Amino acid sequence: MPTESPWRTADFRILFAASTLSQLGTNVSYVAVPLIAVVALDADPGQVGALATLSTLAFLLIGLPAGAWVDRMRHRGVLIAADLARAVLFASVPLAWWADTLTLGQLYAVVLLNGCATVFFDVGSQSVLPALVGREALVPANAAMVSLQAVGNIGGRSAGGALVQLLGAPVAVLCAAATYLASALQLTFVRRKEALPAPAHDTGLRAQIVEGLRHVFGNPELRALALTATLTNLGMQTINTMLPVLFVRELRLPAGALGLFWAAGGLGLLVGARCARSLAGRLGYGRTLGLAGAVLAPAGLLVPLIDRGPWLWLAGAGWMLALFKTGTDNVLGVSLRQRMTSDDLLGRMNATFRCVLTGALAIGGALSGLVGELAGVRATLWVGGVLLSVAFLPVFLSPVRTRRELPAQQTVSAVRQPAAR
Repeated sequence: MPTESPWRTADFRILFAASTLSQLGTNVSYVAVPLIAVVALDADPGQVGALATLSTLAFLLIGLPAGAWVDRMRHRGVLIAADLARAVLFASVPLAWWADTLTLGQLYAVVLLNGCATVFFDVGSQSVLPALVGREALVPANAAMVSLQAVGNIGGRSAGGALVQLLGAPVAVLCAAATYLASALQLTFVRRKEALPAPAHDTGLRAQIVEGLRHVFGNPELRALALTATLTNLGMQTINTMLPVLFVRELRLPAGALGLFWAAGGLGLLVGARCARSLAGRLGYGRTLGLAGAVLAPAGLLVPLIDRGPWLWLAGAGWMLALFKTGTDNVLGVSLRQRMTSDDLLGRMNATFRCVLTGALAIGGALSGLVGELAGVRATLWVGGVLLSVAFLPVFLSPVRTRRELPAQQTVSAVRQPAAR
């Protein structure tokens, strides 16, 4: 039965605990892997950019068919398999390090295959959430999950920086592998029994993918949410990819300082997620999504000013404000798109968003490496800052800005277009 508090649902608590472990592993490896490339393997800006691109390229390669596949599978099994795959992949890195055989090629393969597993985990976790908590509890449930992501950014990246600094990057990556294994074990306790979805005899995989694309990009509100989030991810990844090079090689700051800078962004994400519901109650969902961006977007232009001393604090404040907007957008935007999507389209809708949004991360990593090689690290940060400052425009100029409430619950899809049959 739907409930206003997702915490009353035991399976949601289990999913949250497993996601906590998964987020910890993701954020520790986020710090440790590029630092292994920069410090141990002497990677240049172009190679660091390639590493960032490959880590998210899977969403462009298999993101769309993954949604159709997830709609055909039991979600719990998908999540467990994804966690186990990530545990094995990251465990291979310290083993190769200790055997003195680690290469950039192996790091490239690990992050690419890890991205493939993450595609299925992300799509599966967002698709199973409405069934676990009921659609009326989606806003508090999504607020909890985005807050978890923020806490992971704070604690996980701080812990990642500290582990690299104290014990070395290989130990940090081994810790990440252990958290993925623990997450998989936790998910085995989910009690909700899922029936295997009936095979779709009347539609092929391509038609199902097209149906998901049409649902997202044929709706002006969903399209605006996708475009704004895409620009945000593009700007953030352009900046994030060059930060290890800037901190360690140019500013000569320790790995812990990089972890703390990323943690400041996580704090902004957390506060934004926790404030999202109350802001929407006062201003309306659409005005919060539109106005928050217009007010906070210029903060992204403070990040390229980063340097030692007071400039580091100023850039950190700008990063925190930019991530505050992202936290608010994530809670309200994800809740809006889940309420506008029927159960049988959830996997494909989520996969479409994840493909576009995380595909933007892959492009941002490549863009960052290219600009870094041609124009330098500072120019790269300015490109990312400008992208963050204009990311709010698609939502601000769309019908989303006038929406005060979430739409009515949908549990069955509308009449399908002939091309989707």
